Amino acid sequence: MNLKPLGDRVIVKQDAAEEKTAAGLLIAKGAQEKPQRGTVISVGEGKLDKDGNFVKPAVKEGDSVLYGKYGGTEVKVGDDDYLILRADDILGIFTA
Repeated sequence: MNLKPLGDRVIVKQDAAEEKTAAGLLIAKGAQEKPQRGTVISVGEGKLDKDGNFVKPAVKEGDSVLYGKYGGTEVKVGDDDYLILRADDILGIFTA
């Protein structure tokens, strides 16, 4: 990918939206909820804190993360859709 995040920003590939309910009913495209989970594709170098110390983001490429429902900026690169978030907008990292 030819897009590199700056500062404390992170590029995330969103997981696919749920197409079926737990009971197996199909969900119409317009009614599908925006995913809040995705995979980190690229991480910026970090930013300076209020004391002038350099702080790197706590996530790394390949991490599966949970982020706020309405956070970030959606971008399209080629045929793929991505989300650019601030590292602070990431709520957690899924572990195995």
